[in-house]
Amino acid sequence: MIDMKAVVFHEQGGIDKLLYEDVPVPVIAPSEVLVEVKACAVNYLDISVRRDRPEVQPFPHILGSDIAGDVVEVGANVRNVAVGDRVVLSPCISCGECSDCLNGDENMCDFQEILGFQSNGGYAEYVKSPAKNVIPISSELSYSHASAIPTAYLTAWHMLISRAKIRPGESVLILSAGSGVGSAALQISKLCGAAVIATASTDEKLERARQMGADFTINYTQTDFSKAVREMTDNRGVDIVFEHVGSATWEESMASLAKNGRLVTCGVTTGNIARINIRKIYQRQLTILGSALGSTSELRTIIRLAEGGKLSPIVDRVLPLQAAAEAHRLLENRENFGKICLCPNLEST
Repeated sequence: MIDMKAVVFHEQGGIDKLLYEDVPVPVIAPSEVLVEVKACAVNYLDISVRRDRPEVQPFPHILGSDIAGDVVEVGANVRNVAVGDRVVLSPCISCGECSDCLNGDENMCDFQEILGFQSNGGYAEYVKSPAKNVIPISSELSYSHASAIPTAYLTAWHMLISRAKIRPGESVLILSAGSGVGSAALQISKLCGAAVIATASTDEKLERARQMGADFTINYTQTDFSKAVREMTDNRGVDIVFEHVGSATWEESMASLAKNGRLVTCGVTTGNIARINIRKIYQRQLTILGSALGSTSELRTIIRLAEGGKLSPIVDRVLPLQAAAEAHRLLENRENFGKICLCPNLEST
């Protein structure tokens, strides 16, 4: 059996559980492809899976949901992909048979798995994937920039376009604009003609946000951001709050909304329990929207926009695969602006 290099963990826990080891190259099924990984972006999901998420499988486990690379083998039943194709992988592996999948809402599938979560992912030299999850990319996109797209941009796109239905001229508050999903949301909001208020933890990150088009910025470590939002909007509030932090910011996020405002949320990195003032919801006619990932069709649209220069994936830095532990440390300490990417071969990024 042929081996490859991969970063694995045999049990959940701290960063020290990540080990750089030899493991077997995946064996593909007739409907799958084998991809040589050129770049794999690191997500906060990777950290929570490594720490304690109970759904993780198999063990030993290989993380990594955001993968770009070259197809090196195709299954006997595969017709839409060829060896040599440059590709990015859609991270949601749906059943393809339930009513949600048949309606094009595969991110709602009750039987879905996520690459690198309920299956082995891209912290490796090779990864296998269903052929239906493969999206071709042109040479206009580098592998590292392509890998920065799937989870962050797909999540932000589904939140703002499909769920909150953002409109030109509206105002959007984006929390933690230096994160992968936050920087994606900033770009998408500006592409849609919205005014953006961005929060971040350092002045350096706020300057980057302004360079990307943020109209106003707030250092959330120095002020109550909901009060700052009220001051910036003449006490009106914003039309949309892009929330992905959780309990630590929930009450301020709700307080930042204008009448008829929409809060859209996709994450709970600081905890999933928060208080809600029900009276304010109905008196101000607020809407709370949940959102999770998005469809492969949406991801294809995002890829085309990136190839055309309409969206520009933000890569904070590119590290060798064996530096996965350092990537996790940087992400946990919020030392990044945009995505951190791991590459088995740095010369091919």
